[in-house]
Amino acid sequence: MFLRFNKAFSLNFTLIMENWFSRELITWYNKNKRDLPWRNHKDPYKIWLSEIILQQTQVVQGMSYYLKFVQKYPKIGQLAAAKEDEVLKLWQGLGYYSRARNLHAAAKAVNEQYKGVFPLTYEDIKALKGVGDYTAAAISSFAYNLPYAVVDGNVYRVLSRLFGIETPIDSSVGKKQFQQLATKLLDKKEPGQHNQAIMEFGSQYCKPANPDCQNCIFNAKCFAFKSARVNEFPVKSKKIKVKNRYLNYVVLIDKNNSIYLNRRSANDIWKGLYEFLLIESNKQITVQQLLKHKTFIENAGNKLKLLHTSKLYKHVLSHQHLYATFYVVRMAVSLPKTQTKTTLKNLTDFAFARLSEKFLNDCELKEIV
Repeated sequence: MFLRFNKAFSLNFTLIMENWFSRELITWYNKNKRDLPWRNHKDPYKIWLSEIILQQTQVVQGMSYYLKFVQKYPKIGQLAAAKEDEVLKLWQGLGYYSRARNLHAAAKAVNEQYKGVFPLTYEDIKALKGVGDYTAAAISSFAYNLPYAVVDGNVYRVLSRLFGIETPIDSSVGKKQFQQLATKLLDKKEPGQHNQAIMEFGSQYCKPANPDCQNCIFNAKCFAFKSARVNEFPVKSKKIKVKNRYLNYVVLIDKNNSIYLNRRSANDIWKGLYEFLLIESNKQITVQQLLKHKTFIENAGNKLKLLHTSKLYKHVLSHQHLYATFYVVRMAVSLPKTQTKTTLKNLTDFAFARLSEKFLNDCELKEIV
């Protein structure tokens, strides 16, 4: 049953019954909310766009991408009509590129199934590719004021600390309990305001590290603060296993200064993006080991000149730590036409992952070649 969390939760049940929590929260929000462009309207397309961009991304980084997308694709039909390469290029540097591919696919679905009109119900919104419970609740409440409670990292943090909920948030039981609690707390008359408020409060006050507990409007009733256990919430049961990957990129340049690229197609990180010849290893390798590698010889041949070896780049993802080195090689031959061939001038037209982008920003290929 909904109430069976723990003793701390029961002690705070009056907050729910009196609707005190939501009233205080919305009052705080109306005085302290940030002026963000997607909050100044009820356009479901732009709200959806902002929510997809802000998945795994903080507002300070996502803002410029939101503005770029709105400027280039002011209507969902324009996004649907765009080429995938164009969408990925605009997304470049934001990471988690499956979001961009799902965004594009969902735009096409809206254009085809709903004649370019964004879906009006929670169920139809959730059916869009890349949209889950949280995103569907956010869009439906922000755009249409429908009574669906959002539960994201901010909400987990606020509720677990306030009510002292020790159920792990990464467990099926925990997810269900937090969703039930968030729904019970939701102001059914102002669900959009309530949802915006609790996420804003978690982002600006009840932060993961160094929350401003002394000035918190809930500190007199907060279980975690009163018991000096703020840093213990929310509780997680699973430890993330981090995998180290070593990426050796070979920038192949032929006698005509053409550069060869591959497009990632496997169901791995960066699907759909372009990259240089990749030789992945289970540990960092030397230049000598690279030159003797079978894949290197098959692609670059024997007659070549190593022009440049980059520094080691590190890129941290949630479950992976990537270590990349770039080698610029001059070949004596041209490669088959099956590979994508481009020029130094047109290299920036292609969508690369952040690692390759960093290398290209650091390295003046024109000077090396």
